[in-house]
Amino acid sequence: MRGSVTDEELGSFRHLVLEQGRILWRDLPWRETRDPYAIWISEVMLQQTQVQRVLGRWERWLERFPDVESLAQVPTADVLQEWQGMGYNRRALALHEAAQKISELGSFPTDAKELVALPGIGPTTAAGIRAFAFDLPGIYLDTNVRTVFLHELFPDDTAVPDKAIAPLVERCCPKTAEDPTDDPRTWYYALLDFGAYLKRVAPNPSRRSASHTKQSKFEGSHRQKRAALLRLVLAAGDAGITAEEAARSLSSQEEAQGRASVSQEMAESILDDLRNEGFCRKTLARYRA
Repeated sequence: MRGSVTDEELGSFRHLVLEQGRILWRDLPWRETRDPYAIWISEVMLQQTQVQRVLGRWERWLERFPDVESLAQVPTADVLQEWQGMGYNRRALALHEAAQKISELGSFPTDAKELVALPGIGPTTAAGIRAFAFDLPGIYLDTNVRTVFLHELFPDDTAVPDKAIAPLVERCCPKTAEDPTDDPRTWYYALLDFGAYLKRVAPNPSRRSASHTKQSKFEGSHRQKRAALLRLVLAAGDAGITAEEAARSLSSQEEAQGRASVSQEMAESILDDLRNEGFCRKTLARYRA
């Protein structure tokens, strides 16, 4: 692991990143707004999700839930239904709960501590909201940001911990928004675009991060069965679905993919987990969103 990085080295690094940011700029729809709600939704959607999958879905979400209040007031089932296909359904629940808390506050928080106190908002998401909506500094340690720092400042190191990268991220982030060509918003967009480029042209540097983990296979997994059963519950609407009906439908899907059928006991166990986590409810042996 290399030692300290000098101010001169960071100055050269910042010049490179800003120049690459101008060259590699991506014209993405969520970059055309400073609405903290819209930016928050984009940040959550983009977590572990490719940009191409978010394009279109972000716009559709805002058409259906244009602001915090509209999201806070709808039933949970509507939020989950709109989220389908994005993966990680817990994020939809957290968005809904956080929207309700923000609505109670009366305005969108700008303070980092207030943001991370909301459901589903961690330090990186909070820093993204602060930078892109309010042009405020912070440690935005997104995977693309991490990629740039690893590639340029830790080129020969492996298993680099975030505690070694975070102080450099903080030192590099502009402290004010006085210069529109080098403010927190512009700086982090430059890092994101440079990082996305590096992932395409170089062996992914983020794999040299100590926090890098290989995602487990989704198809055929317990996570996949959870997602499929939740879709069945949502599709059933007010009529609901029994564990027996759910097992039969899911088994048909699994067998069509060459996998084993699902027992009623397994389906009921997963459905009960979903109920306990707030994804659905159970009345008269039927599960409803």
